[in-house]
Amino acid sequence: MIVRILGEGQYDVADDALARLNSIDNDLGAAVESGDEAAFVAALTALHDGVRAAGTAHAPDSLDESDVILPPSGASIDEVRELLGGDGLIPG
Repeated sequence: MIVRILGEGQYDVADDALARLNSIDNDLGAAVESGDEAAFVAALTALHDGVRAAGTAHAPDSLDESDVILPPSGASIDEVRELLGGDGLIPG
């Protein structure tokens, strides 16, 4: 799966990492729903860190289409709320 972190770049993430990323995504969704700013920042940071740790960075000039697009660091709860779907940011 190709995951893009807006403002940063794309990462190839193996399928075996998706369960862990989904767990973090669920935490992010709960923080957005409750309006808990501290939990939101922690979960978004953990999601970015998880993608970076599990993924392999693409070349900056890569034109591959992303399967998942994550909001950038510093995104607000309201911005992320608009991006969340029924499955969260990470499908599955």
